Amino acid sequence: MKDTDSPTHKNMKRIFSIFVLCLCSLALWAGGQAKYVFYFIGDGMGVNQVNLAQTYLAALEGRIGIQPLCFTSFPNAALVTTYSATNGVTDSAAAGTALSTGSKTKNGALGMKADGKTPLQSIARQAAAHGAAVGVSTSVSVDHATPAAFYAQQAARSSYHAIGTDLVRAGFDFYAGSDFLQPTTKEGSENLYEQCQKAGYVIARGYEDFQSQQKKAKKLLLLQTEEASAKDRSSLPYAIDRTDDALTLSQITQAGIDFLSQKSKKGFFLMVEGGKIDWACHSNDAATVIHEILDMDKAVSIAFDFLKKHPEETLIVVTADHETGGLVMGRGPYELHSDLLQHQRMSVEAYAAHLKELQKQHGDSLSWDTVKQDLAENWGLGKEVKLSEKQEKRLENAFRSMKEGSSTDHKTLYASISALADAARATLAECALIGWQSGGHSNGYVPVFAVGVGAEKFHGQMDNTEIPLRIAEAAGWE
Repeated sequence: MKDTDSPTHKNMKRIFSIFVLCLCSLALWAGGQAKYVFYFIGDGMGVNQVNLAQTYLAALEGRIGIQPLCFTSFPNAALVTTYSATNGVTDSAAAGTALSTGSKTKNGALGMKADGKTPLQSIARQAAAHGAAVGVSTSVSVDHATPAAFYAQQAARSSYHAIGTDLVRAGFDFYAGSDFLQPTTKEGSENLYEQCQKAGYVIARGYEDFQSQQKKAKKLLLLQTEEASAKDRSSLPYAIDRTDDALTLSQITQAGIDFLSQKSKKGFFLMVEGGKIDWACHSNDAATVIHEILDMDKAVSIAFDFLKKHPEETLIVVTADHETGGLVMGRGPYELHSDLLQHQRMSVEAYAAHLKELQKQHGDSLSWDTVKQDLAENWGLGKEVKLSEKQEKRLENAFRSMKEGSSTDHKTLYASISALADAARATLAECALIGWQSGGHSNGYVPVFAVGVGAEKFHGQMDNTEIPLRIAEAAGWE
């Protein structure tokens, strides 16, 4: 008897539904235009990151192979180049600008040409000019590089307060993310919350607050709760670390659909960024990367449910701005043990904080036996994940250095990770046979997947600048 609740069976049903939608809607799509456009961007999500997530799901089922995601089941796909106008390896600002405007620029610039002076028009602005409602959303701060590329025109991505002012000036219908990074300035200029409210935005704090306020709002800014921002305003928690009260990317996507659907008879454009895939890749944290990709896939599934109700009017495009970390599945032996990553209970950043609390709790009495047991509980190390003598000695040495106060934290772009937490991460990756080239970006291909009206435009090999142009063509926003 077949297990109709298994991931494989559910995925086959999803693939079949996509196939049926494609066949039934071909006549309607021919010559038609996309009224509703979803643009998902997995920051740092190269082809190997996607492959790892699928390989991991298959490994959990005890088999070698892949378990397709919702977006990898889309009928159209392509490989995308990502270099910027000035660098072989792009940063998120230049890549975001390419994905939003169809133009290359220098690293660090947002919505501007490489001269740092000439503004560029984003597809979000094009959509608004054609009467569509517009939403820009992310799992990180609303003024971070990728979301900012759709509304801001600044020579430097670090000009956070000015970027926030551009958000208000753009006047889009819906924004969502963790918070502003720099809501105020030392010069005492008007804070961004006040600017938003004067411009007619209702500021909702958390999903429940959104639900209670959305009907009375003409324009809306959805942020996490003030309590959550007091802990970390830069981003939503990683999916692997998330508590039940945290705002999620799926909630943001649903909120965007619910709000934008009521704003214009000419449809909507909604950009959704899975921003912390990149952050986890900068930390070379494979398990956390997987959870972030699966979390974004849940958000894509919400958009796909919308497409099933509006198959002749909807386009969904899923891509990435660049690859981060130089991820490789394989470290020499012709094997892969990605299933071992299931034993990691929290992100490496959260574990670094956990170790600090453990030190405070035990003080000088903290022993290697206690930490060894903690590593087994939170990483499976020495328990489900078998260690060599060399690996166990590496972890013990990191513990001794931590206790003596002689260890140095490992610095990533977005975090400072204790040496012991980083050793745990590296050891699990070694056992799973996952390799990383660096803590930065690479020039690796990224994928693009598409389904719906105009999806056939996405195939073969493309440059990132072509993606917004083809979206605009599909929607009639050229």
